[in-house]
Amino acid sequence: MNRKELDPEQSPSARFGQRLRTLRDERGWTQEELAARIGCTGTHVSAVETGRRPPTRRFAASVDKAFGTGDRFERQSRAARHTALIEGFPEYVAHEARAAEVRLYEVGVIPGLLQTAEYAAALEADAVRREAITPEQAEERVELAAQRQASLLRSPSPLILTVLDEGCIRRSMGTSAVMDAQFARLLDFAEMPNTVLQVAPFSMGARRPFSLPITILTMPDRSLMSYAESTHRGHLERESTFVVHLLAAYHQLQAEALSQAESVAMINQLRKGTP
Repeated sequence: MNRKELDPEQSPSARFGQRLRTLRDERGWTQEELAARIGCTGTHVSAVETGRRPPTRRFAASVDKAFGTGDRFERQSRAARHTALIEGFPEYVAHEARAAEVRLYEVGVIPGLLQTAEYAAALEADAVRREAITPEQAEERVELAAQRQASLLRSPSPLILTVLDEGCIRRSMGTSAVMDAQFARLLDFAEMPNTVLQVAPFSMGARRPFSLPITILTMPDRSLMSYAESTHRGHLERESTFVVHLLAAYHQLQAEALSQAESVAMINQLRKGTP
């Protein structure tokens, strides 16, 4: 029987399909036998294995149950469904939604958790203009930003500490009205009881411990995770011992950055159009 060769580097769907086929072969199951176990058709299994159909969350959860793989396939399916997102980011978002503490450092743009819908749309519209993504993918990214923000409105509230490089608030995005609303959103964020907002001014120079954006999560069991991105993929570090030094560097960053009061004053000055 001829079988389509799979290239796991082609897409998240292809990687999911290859892993599915590998485990199915290890069990000695045909596509029809797996389909019977998870409640679909052999044609459906074939389409997912060859990357012609992205796995739904329900499909992936059924596969995990059939193979006894915990939530391994369900987590991997997120990347296959969210084609507009960088590899590794959907998995990070799932952990972010459960974190007790979120520490952000961003360079260049306002981070997604603090963006207004209009700011997010303007940011993604530029990516569409550059043909980096499609209009549909832009819409998906804007929707995800809103979903991430909603997921943090829970009880008990997570602690969210944010340090923005000065360039984040000085870079215009969209119209003046969009930026005014975004500044208002930042000021409202700073007033929340579970948040801290600081700006790392240009004058810090080489004292910045990070040159790229970084996120550090403290989970409910006090374990640590970190997330950082390269051009094409994100890396989620789950081993706490590797994250501890990043946490120490983040504390140094906070000590060197402007206080929240000073940061709010800088944002207010920009909002009023004063240097």
